[in-house]
Amino acid sequence: MKRILLTVVATLMMCLGVSAQIQYVMKITKSDGSSIELNADDVKDVTFLQTGTPIVYAPHHFDLTVTVGKQGGMGRDVTTIMQSRDRLDQGAVVDFKNAGAEINADYSMEAIVKGKYYYQVPVSADRFVKLQFKNNQMQVIKQRPFKENTYNTRQYTHAWINDNTLVIMAANGDKDAIVWTKLNTDDMSIISEGTLNISLGSGWDSFTTSGILTYRESDNKLFYFYYNKKGSGRTATKEDKFHVAVINAQTMVVEQDNLSPFAAETAGSAYGELLQQTMFFDEQGNLYVAAFVDSSIGEEGKLLRIKKGEFNIDADFNGFPSSDGKLLTTQYLGNGKVFCYSRHDEKSLGTAIDSYAHYYSVVDLKAGSRTRMAYKGTEIPYSSGRFSQRSAFDPSVNKVYFGVNTENAQPQIYVYDVKTGAVSEGIKVAEGYYFEQIRLVED
Repeated sequence: MKRILLTVVATLMMCLGVSAQIQYVMKITKSDGSSIELNADDVKDVTFLQTGTPIVYAPHHFDLTVTVGKQGGMGRDVTTIMQSRDRLDQGAVVDFKNAGAEINADYSMEAIVKGKYYYQVPVSADRFVKLQFKNNQMQVIKQRPFKENTYNTRQYTHAWINDNTLVIMAANGDKDAIVWTKLNTDDMSIISEGTLNISLGSGWDSFTTSGILTYRESDNKLFYFYYNKKGSGRTATKEDKFHVAVINAQTMVVEQDNLSPFAAETAGSAYGELLQQTMFFDEQGNLYVAAFVDSSIGEEGKLLRIKKGEFNIDADFNGFPSSDGKLLTTQYLGNGKVFCYSRHDEKSLGTAIDSYAHYYSVVDLKAGSRTRMAYKGTEIPYSSGRFSQRSAFDPSVNKVYFGVNTENAQPQIYVYDVKTGAVSEGIKVAEGYYFEQIRLVED
C-alpha cells in the first residue's frame, strides 16, 4: 500500500541588517518520488484517513499434485500423489517417493477448494465430503450422505453464495434435467435441493454433464452456462450456442435463459471448475468466462464477458487476442491482467492430453494484448497436460507459481512477478512424475 510521507523543512533566511526570520514549509513527498510544498501558515490541520480496510492474508502453503506414468485428469486411472510445500521459489528438488499421499483410490483430483478445506463427491459417489490435506494425509472433517439428488464423482459444477453456503449442480442421471443442492459447509448439512425450471430444447435429448456455475453478489444471481446435445460422448451433436441461465440464488428460480451470441462452448462444461479456473470477476464487477469456438485453426479460445449489471454475453468483446488454440484456464491477477493456460492447435504438436502443445501467457485486458511467458528472453517450451490448474496466484506477494512438463527436461516450477513482469526459476520436480496441480491452501 502506498503511503504519503510528510516531512517538515525549516528554512532559515538571514538578511544583513535585518533580524532573522524563520519560514516553515511543509514538503509532501509521495512514494513515487514526486512532491509538493505548502506554506505552513496555510495548513490548519493534518489528518490521516483510512481509505480502505487493509487486506490480511491468512498463513498458507501450496499443495502439489503429480501423477505417475502419464498425465491425469478426466477420470484417468493413474496413480495420483499430493504433497504440501511451504514455498516453491527455492529449495531441493521435490521428490514424491515416500513423501505425500496417494489419493486416487478414495478421492478425486477434481475438487472444490476454499480456505483450508477440499470439498467433493468421492469415488464412492454416495455422499458429500469435506476434507483437509494435513501432514501429507487426506483427513475427513465432515461428510453427508446424499438425500434426494445424487451426483457422480467429477461430474458437477459449483458456486459459493457466501463463506459457508455452497451450491452443487449437475445434470441428473438421465441427463434430461438439472438438479441442485445447497450445503452448509460448516457441518455439511443439506439446506435445500431441487431441480431447475429449465427444459430440453426441441430435438435434443440431454444436457451437458455439468455446465459452469458462478454467483454475482451485487444482485444475488447465479449464472449457469450450459447447452443441449443429442447422443453421448465424442460423437454427440452439440447445440451451437450455449445458454446463460440467470437464477435467483434465494429461490433457485430461473428468471432468464439467454443464448450466447457466439457459436461457442464454455471451457470445462463437462466437469465444472473442479480441475481448473475458467471464470472470474474484475474490480468493476464484470464477469469473464473462458470459451472456445470451432474454427480453421481447431478449437479457438475466447474470453467472453458479461458486463456489470447485465445478463447477456457481450457480443462486441473478446478478451483473448491472437488465439492459436483452446483456452483452458484463467486466473485474474488484478488491474486488468489475466494469467492464461492454453493449447496451440498446430497439427504437428497434437491435441491430446499428453501432447506437448500447452503454454502460459498473460492477457492485458486494458491494452488488448497477450504475452507468452518467457524465461531469460526465451519462451518457455510447450508443456504436456491439459485438464488441471497448473498455476497458483499468491496475492500476498503478488506472484504466480506455474509448472510445466516439458519434453526434454524434468518438471519445473517458475515464478512470475506480477509487478515487475520478471520470471524466475522455482523448484524442480523429480523425474518420473507428471506435474498436475498447484493449489494455494490456508494452513
